[in-house]
Amino acid sequence: MLPRVQETFGRHRLREGRMNKLQKLVQSRVLILTVCAAGIGGTFQYGYNITIINAPTTHIQTFMNETWLERTGAPLENNVILLLWSFIVSAYPLGGLTGALVAGPMAIKLGRKTSLLVNNVFVIIAAVLSGFSRMAKSFEMIMLSRFFTGINAGVSMNIQPMYLGESAPKKLRGAVALTSASFTALGLVLGQVFGISELLGGEESWPLLLASNVVPALIQMVTLPWLPESPRYLLIDRGDKESCISALRKLRGSADLSSEIEEILAEQAAIEGQRAKKPWELFQNPAVRWQLISIIVLSSAMQLCGNDSMYFYAGYVFREAGIPHDKIQYVIIGTGCCELITAVTCNIVIEHAGRKLLILGGYSFMAVWAIVFMVALSQQSQISWMPYLSMTCIFAYILSFGIGPAGVTGILPTEIFDQMSRPAAYMICGSLLWFNLFVIGMAFPFIVECLAHFCYLPFFVVCVSTALYVGFFLPETKGKSFLEISEEFNKRNFKTQTHENLWKGPEEIKSTML
Repeated sequence: MLPRVQETFGRHRLREGRMNKLQKLVQSRVLILTVCAAGIGGTFQYGYNITIINAPTTHIQTFMNETWLERTGAPLENNVILLLWSFIVSAYPLGGLTGALVAGPMAIKLGRKTSLLVNNVFVIIAAVLSGFSRMAKSFEMIMLSRFFTGINAGVSMNIQPMYLGESAPKKLRGAVALTSASFTALGLVLGQVFGISELLGGEESWPLLLASNVVPALIQMVTLPWLPESPRYLLIDRGDKESCISALRKLRGSADLSSEIEEILAEQAAIEGQRAKKPWELFQNPAVRWQLISIIVLSSAMQLCGNDSMYFYAGYVFREAGIPHDKIQYVIIGTGCCELITAVTCNIVIEHAGRKLLILGGYSFMAVWAIVFMVALSQQSQISWMPYLSMTCIFAYILSFGIGPAGVTGILPTEIFDQMSRPAAYMICGSLLWFNLFVIGMAFPFIVECLAHFCYLPFFVVCVSTALYVGFFLPETKGKSFLEISEEFNKRNFKTQTHENLWKGPEEIKSTML
């Protein structure tokens, strides 16, 4: 009798174990689908649209010249062609800055998920404009297309990490939010792949290449509506507890939600009676002083560290290394693959290594490689193997950037700001990112002209300064609740007041508080 009971009990335990595994699989599947649906039409578009414009540069410039010749009977001068091309290139960061500024109000009024869905309208308009530009014989349509593409990228770069960070469980928050960087890197690589001359980068097919960004937008519009809104947004912003629990059920399955709901309610109570902050209000609020300084430093360093400028030098260095001109486009794909590999690696290790170590290590290694790169460039014509060292520096610099700064910077505003301040914080981050992208794009050719082989000296200073700031002032946020992180920053924000109170008696402190 006893063996039968034990056998029945064992079967019951086995069945329960299988059910639990199935429930965890369903839970993880919904979270994975949410990440993929948000990413494919989100930050993927940012990376993809950066690289697809590079391959058809010559073809678009020829198209502009031919169009002007048909209109006026006279060709464009070379400096005018370059000026018009700079307008096309500059329209993207200008649109991105606009998108970053509208992302905050969109996230508050429409919600995180709905904002991502509405954002696809901009890229659909852009695809139509660029796809029909040659047929309409209008290079102005390409400029306008790049502006709308930039708006799409500016909105998604702000809202996607916010949406995923608020939807993920605490123990996976960093890894889930960091997928934004992985999708950016994936977009960079696929943009480089589709841009090769054998695919869509040819003279006849470049309008299709520029319009191909409509495909990720359509995929997101089909998949994302079936997935839940941010639970924190539903409860804290909307006050809809039932919808919040329903969203958590979809994301977490049958797991116990009581502790997570208590944490969200505690955050709601902490900010009760407050409204969503405006960006300028954060500058006036001493309670977020060090959070604000941190995102300003790190968001500025993202563009001022010189990672994007490495792509500027890539073609030149690869030619000096003896790579045939027609093969360079394939080698450049390797630089995008480096960023993708490190972004995925960062996803895997972030919950073990922590945020602070990854950013600190990334900028420290970049500073070292900047020095080596400048030495290699200065000796490139004297020593035969120096071009190969320069190549190594390019890949190492991009790898160092991808392992920490590229991804972790984007998730920090989600973790260090509360629900009412988060959209405004992302507006500030996004504005700095796009403004500095524009500044570097305009200034880097002059930096090269003035400093020649030592053009990476300003970027070295940025990397060292950022690493020092992170090492001394940025607290670790791994595995902490939003309230715990706020308390960590409050120790520094109100440090002066704490020291003053140490010199006062209880009655004086009480009277000050009153």
